[in-house]
Amino acid sequence: MIGKITLEEHFGLEETLRESAEYAVPGKLNVLERRLLDLDDERLREMDAHGIAFAILSLNAPGVQSVHDSARAADLARRGNDALAAGIARHPDRYAGFAALPMQDPDAAAAELTRAVRELGFKGAMVNGYSQVGTPDTVVYYDHPIYKPFWATVASLNVPFYLHPRDPLPARVPIYDGHPWLRGASWAFGVETATHALRLMASGMFDTHPGLTAILGHLGEMLPYCIWRFDHRVGKRPRDIPARRPFIEYLRANFYVTTSGNFHTPTLVDAITELGADRVLFSVDYPFEECADAASWFDAAEISEADRLKIGRTNAAQLFRLK
Repeated sequence: MIGKITLEEHFGLEETLRESAEYAVPGKLNVLERRLLDLDDERLREMDAHGIAFAILSLNAPGVQSVHDSARAADLARRGNDALAAGIARHPDRYAGFAALPMQDPDAAAAELTRAVRELGFKGAMVNGYSQVGTPDTVVYYDHPIYKPFWATVASLNVPFYLHPRDPLPARVPIYDGHPWLRGASWAFGVETATHALRLMASGMFDTHPGLTAILGHLGEMLPYCIWRFDHRVGKRPRDIPARRPFIEYLRANFYVTTSGNFHTPTLVDAITELGADRVLFSVDYPFEECADAASWFDAAEISEADRLKIGRTNAAQLFRLK
């Protein structure tokens, strides 16, 4: 398929490269770092070779979220967004941006999102899970009441919020101790992010802001395949959840999912069945995944051509108001 749009694609600054080192393929750290820093050469050639017309880029994870000093986090977010804006300005017909946000300070995050959208022309935000605040061991999730004004800002700007994974802090989740293969993208990313998304749904924020749009990668971080049982059991024992509706209704009405790093047709078909083809978006997860793997799979996936066009291009074009 020619003309695909992709939107979980990462770039890095020199100071954020270390954050991604543990996710590099053994022996390929230099390749990953080169690709993260590149906005002008290899990335564009990879896009051209695999029918990708346009990419929305974001700062690599965990990025700003792991900077527990709020002032430093705000500074890094601003510099990262400015660097991305400069790259977009060199290739405005190929790139757009998601803002990095200093969620350690909800007011600063709202201000930076507003600047990124109104001044830099960014299409929304990508935040890498929970933020460490004050100390390395203190974490905050975004269903906390202090974020209510932030979510009001997101809703007023009418832009999507992409919740990207990060690993849980080892000290807080001992079940992974001694089993490093369970951490990262193989398992812990999905569990962490799905749980965070459920917390957001449960908080009632989508009742307060019914037009708010969130995005989950990796075909929904397992939620489309678990949400029925979750609702089934919660319905029997709700335990004072503030949310007014079943969770599947929020997933279908307020969330999109992308194919980033999950190139498996039965899983894609399940997502389409549960959410509808209008709520699924193509993505690669470059440079942690290969454009060749994502595109060759998607272009040949056994779905209808109408759904392929929606997922590969038109859904994203409509959501982000692209030409």
